[in-house]
Amino acid sequence: MNNSYNSKKITLLNAISIGVGGMVGGGIFAVLGLAVSIAKGGTPIAFLLAGLIALLTAYSYSKLSLRYPENGGTVDYIDAQYGEGIFSGGINNLLWFSYIVMLALYASAFGSYGNALYHLTSNVSLNTHIYESGILIIALLLNFLSVKLVGNIESFSVIIKLTILFLFVVLGLYGLSEHSENIQQLELKNWATTMNLISGGMVIFVAYEGFELIANSVSDLKNREKNTAKSYFISVVFVIILYLLIAVITIGSLPFSKIASAQDYVLAEAAEPFLGKIGFTIITITALISTFSAINATVLGSGRVNYDIAQNDELPKYFTHQFHGKPIGFIVTAFLSLLLVNFFNLESISTAGSSGFLLIFTIVNFVAFKKHKLLQSNKLLHLLATALSFFAFIVLLIQQFETNILGFSVAIGIIFLSFLVEFIYRRSK
Repeated sequence: MNNSYNSKKITLLNAISIGVGGMVGGGIFAVLGLAVSIAKGGTPIAFLLAGLIALLTAYSYSKLSLRYPENGGTVDYIDAQYGEGIFSGGINNLLWFSYIVMLALYASAFGSYGNALYHLTSNVSLNTHIYESGILIIALLLNFLSVKLVGNIESFSVIIKLTILFLFVVLGLYGLSEHSENIQQLELKNWATTMNLISGGMVIFVAYEGFELIANSVSDLKNREKNTAKSYFISVVFVIILYLLIAVITIGSLPFSKIASAQDYVLAEAAEPFLGKIGFTIITITALISTFSAINATVLGSGRVNYDIAQNDELPKYFTHQFHGKPIGFIVTAFLSLLLVNFFNLESISTAGSSGFLLIFTIVNFVAFKKHKLLQSNKLLHLLATALSFFAFIVLLIQQFETNILGFSVAIGIIFLSFLVEFIYRRSK
């Protein structure tokens, strides 16, 4: 994916902002409640486990993006190792499909928070599919109208959401010191099983995947050799700490029963005990701004990924065609996301997104391991990242198979479809 900084040299702070902005998008608003429902009082540990995998994978990305700065990005790393074929094409298709899933996830979160805000102001609820479908269509139109406008929305959103979340953390920690009746929920006896802690962390792994956006900016990064690794590690560590604090405050502020009933908009509900209705409203509006900007950026990025895959002859050249000056993939991506968000629930969508990115990151980590001499990197760290990513992928699928067969089926179906599309395309050639 390209980004708005590519026309000029960017600083270390710019690169960190891209990574943090990519991670703290719609994911934390969408899946926090789901993570708590699975991991219970151990949710901070679940976030930490997911963050560890993200941090190790960021090491692989830092080395690969430094070696391939001009092209950058997951598609190019996989092609550099495996060349043109069904396997590389299938994995790259999975990347595109995973972005489609992310779009559906963000739209689902927008719908839940939008409905919560409407219910608060009018005491009436609407079908969330109205919000979900409407925001995807608006984002598609905005991307056709002005890419610059999309970039400006993203820049504005990063400032707003980080400011509000910082205030949420500060005031939330103060609130816990004054009212700690639910803090015992964090005790070890209230943690879920080890399997559920791991799977809970992996369900919310989608909240971390955005650090990979830094790869698309490395070619324009000042002091590239010095700042590439810093940009990855500082952004991931910052987000890990932020997510841990948010998880602690949420569980310490609300009983599990309240978290379960407000699962789809739990972050707003968590602000109410120490900020009242105004806190609920502020966090809800922040969630709407954040998920809207994430949808805009993902429509833009996924459309371009689709275009790049077709340019590499791993999808039909049809996807390199343009409609009103923009890749046709914009429309295809938005349409498929509309289908997904209207026919599947949040947990199934989140599972599909997390499993897709875990498998993709497994392959990227393995590519870094295979190229460690060329990258002049630590092969054991790459190998550890590969093993942990794949282990987490398997654990997530097992847990979903036992508790949510629909989520398991959607995840496996998207992976299978990614390779089937590539196989059919190869055969047709």
